[in-house]
Amino acid sequence: MRQDSSAFVSAILLAAGESKRMGRPKLLLPFAGGTILGRTIDNLLASSVAEVIVVLGAGAKQMKKAIAARAVRVVFNPDYRRGMATSLKAGLGLVDGRAQRVMVSLADQPIVDRETYNRLIEESLASDKGIIIPTYQASRGNPIIFSIGYKGELLGLEGDVGGREIVARHPDDILEVAVGSKGVSIDIDTMADYYSRLGLAG
Repeated sequence: MRQDSSAFVSAILLAAGESKRMGRPKLLLPFAGGTILGRTIDNLLASSVAEVIVVLGAGAKQMKKAIAARAVRVVFNPDYRRGMATSLKAGLGLVDGRAQRVMVSLADQPIVDRETYNRLIEESLASDKGIIIPTYQASRGNPIIFSIGYKGELLGLEGDVGGREIVARHPDDILEVAVGSKGVSIDIDTMADYYSRLGLAG
């Protein structure tokens, strides 16, 4: 991970959801010799982000135990049932004061590799745009990188919304970055998603 303060990018990994449609803790499902959550964190840690902040909520005790050996900062969001915005706020509360950019990442995207993260970070640091969004085959995905200047707006979000609301407000401050990883456009909400989107045998 990068520690250069001139290029300090913090990653907030949102992992507080209840997995209602899955019917079980989806982030602890097996993947690549570990779990979905573990692989997502490992890919982030292998990238050039300066820190990884993991926001937990539902099933926090199990999740924390599963990732205990990893060099991440963990915060529990007691208001996770009130929506994604509360998890963003919890994560932002731990962001290092040196951060120039914040990468908002989803924990159920284990096939977004470090090369993709690094490409987004490099493009972000080279651009004067404040919002960087990956695209795969012309479709927008995640994670999204925000300039730290958007921290106030992110903290002002309410309900089950993420950064997309801010994206909609600032179309002229967006840089789209085409990437080769389909993982940016994949998330896992059901068991069918788990098997089909991750290329697993059902």
